[in-house]
Amino acid sequence: MAKKGVSPGAISAGLGESVTLIDVARVAGVAPMTVSRALNRPELVRSDTQKKVLDAVRATGYVPNMLAGSLASNRSRLVAVLLPTIANSIFADTVQALMDCLTLSGYQTLLGLTAYSSAKEEALVEALLGRRPDGIVLAGTSHTEATVERLTKASIPVVEIWDLTDKPIDMVIGFSHEKVGATVAQHLADKGYRKFGIISVDDPRGLRRCESLRSELSRLGLAEPQYEVLPAPATLQAGREGLGRMLASSAPEIVVCSSDTLAQGVLAEAASRSLKVPRDIAVMGFGDLSTAAHVYPALSTVHIDGTAIGTKTAEALLARFAADGQAEQTRSKVCIDTGFTIVDRQSTRVRS
Repeated sequence: MAKKGVSPGAISAGLGESVTLIDVARVAGVAPMTVSRALNRPELVRSDTQKKVLDAVRATGYVPNMLAGSLASNRSRLVAVLLPTIANSIFADTVQALMDCLTLSGYQTLLGLTAYSSAKEEALVEALLGRRPDGIVLAGTSHTEATVERLTKASIPVVEIWDLTDKPIDMVIGFSHEKVGATVAQHLADKGYRKFGIISVDDPRGLRRCESLRSELSRLGLAEPQYEVLPAPATLQAGREGLGRMLASSAPEIVVCSSDTLAQGVLAEAASRSLKVPRDIAVMGFGDLSTAAHVYPALSTVHIDGTAIGTKTAEALLARFAADGQAEQTRSKVCIDTGFTIVDRQSTRVRS
């Protein structure tokens, strides 16, 4: 431990010694309790005092011992978020909103990638539970039995997002993929399209949307669509390859893609073959990425309010953290359908 009168540089360079909160207090010339408040409850500390503390933290290189704090409070202030991929930005708005809200309340997030694999998700959940997160966020509602059992027994808040289910592990915030597929089929049929093609990657949620679309087309009495499924993740190359496979047999009137990324690949492949969109072939995406309105022609798609999903997820977690200790039957039940919106742009023709 640093001695009185020792410079901040000497403290931070102490051989084998960790800088403590008491060292920071000595450099700042305040009580250790004031340092703790300045770091954990800054709204309770005067601005000039907070500046002294932060200057001392920087000068000494102090890093708060989060593990010690979590042991004392039984809180890690860590939320784990498991996503299938970050190869495209379809989850970006959700993650940004979630992290922003949690950070404002003093929580940090840890991101894990499952690569669309339930087995990888199971392994990540097992590893994360050993690090005592305060909550876990999972993309989707399809999990192994072991994952569901572990999370149920862990007795921590769990939010499944970007999906809906009648039997959530704990809380669920998202939308119905089946409803998306059926609504898109009806919408495009109303526009006069009769010959469909579908391109998807082997993402369970994307496949559910596509199967629902196929089912609705059948109910409407339309022909079975051409259907191409490629390995995840969705890429522009996969979209180009999917359209190439379709055109090797016959050309559909419209290609419905399980993501905007695939749809943009279809646009690129159509352009390379001198096909005019939507005159020769129309294209529909999913996700309404920030680029969808700015490609040529502008992409028709399905808009998902990712920001709302992220914000509502953070609010649900924070409410559950605040209610810690309440009997399970008195805790608020959360099942929120954030819905979706069809966005018509230039890649599909106006209703005939």
